Amino acid sequence: MIKRMAGKITAHIGGHHGSGKDQLGATGLHPVVSLAGIPETTVLTGLSSLDHRESISTERTSASVGDAMDVDGTGTVEAPRFPPRAARPKGAYKLKDFNIERTLGTGSFGRVHLVQSLHNMRFYAIKVLNKERIVKMKQIEHTNNEMRMLESVQHPFIINLWGSFQDTSNLYMVMDFVPGGELFTLLRRSNRFPDPVAKFYAAEVALALNHLHQLNIIYRDLKPENILLNSDGHIKIADFGFAKLCTTTTWTLCGTPDYLAPEIVSQQRYNKSVDWYALGVLIFEMLAGLPPYHQPEPNHIELYEKIMRGPKHIKWPLAFPENATDLIYRLMESDPSRRFGNLRQGAGDVFTHQWFKEVDWTRLAARDIPAPYIPRIARDGDASAFDKYPEDNVAASYGLPTVDSYGMAFPDFEYTNPQP
Repeated sequence: MIKRMAGKITAHIGGHHGSGKDQLGATGLHPVVSLAGIPETTVLTGLSSLDHRESISTERTSASVGDAMDVDGTGTVEAPRFPPRAARPKGAYKLKDFNIERTLGTGSFGRVHLVQSLHNMRFYAIKVLNKERIVKMKQIEHTNNEMRMLESVQHPFIINLWGSFQDTSNLYMVMDFVPGGELFTLLRRSNRFPDPVAKFYAAEVALALNHLHQLNIIYRDLKPENILLNSDGHIKIADFGFAKLCTTTTWTLCGTPDYLAPEIVSQQRYNKSVDWYALGVLIFEMLAGLPPYHQPEPNHIELYEKIMRGPKHIKWPLAFPENATDLIYRLMESDPSRRFGNLRQGAGDVFTHQWFKEVDWTRLAARDIPAPYIPRIARDGDASAFDKYPEDNVAASYGLPTVDSYGMAFPDFEYTNPQP
């Protein structure tokens, strides 16, 4: 089973200053450690295999069980209902509304660019996806889901989608520009986070996941690479390519190998609790510097065998925080029916766990708790936290009229820009 899964997964690889007096909302308890002095060259050894871990997905995608099965025997299958769209200003965008500054990142389907609006002069990130590549890699559903999910969500710890459009060759998604870069980069530079710092970021992630789950959205790709830091140091979860409406269970294999729950690895149906499992992995990685089943040399078979054996076989670092250990065990529980976040109290079991006892959740949700690290932002539009990429004059090809064979596959991306 594990060997078959490893082969299947490998075949479908997809592309992509702190306050010392205040902490997670309580006064005088475990002050957050400042990370402002992290040296830029500090990295853990043996991390080359962890640089921007790729997410994976099988070709087949599916609706949740409640949507895909004839539950009442009538032969009628009800289409998924997406949550109400958030009340957010939305306009008709086109390429000539923006000045493209530079590339922020690249992936299998295209690029993310820093752009400046020629109307309000604000900076945004535009994700440009090539339609032909999406179709050839059979990721149409994931791409449409990403846009629909982001359009339905508005939360302080989740990236905002301001609008979307398409031309004959590409899809365009106009989103927040989050200038602090990835939590992944900060973690690699610091080797590992002190307990209060890991707790801060984990708590904000937990609030974001709970919000998504209340909307029946399963995220499915939690990892430090997909957590961005805003200018105030608070998080923004990004990259909703694998997010999906899930009212009951689903079975699509997707995510990042180190973060896959055992029921995904074993090709079983799963529910939103896989996101809580991933939170356990994230907490471990932030505190230890490496994910719990880290392989110095990538080996999917060994990795999935370890995942199936469960957290009791993790090699825990010395002096690992006791309460964090207990929460990780409960989040990474192999049996979903016993996993925190999936019990009678739902997310309440996570929020009231002893590791989070200092957290004032109301203040944290209001971003009223100072972040442990404030990115160095020199000016509006400062993208120095992001790697530099060859531009290759790729933006010159955007908006050129071509034959469009795939426009009907993306009906929710408005055709407002047939030409620049």
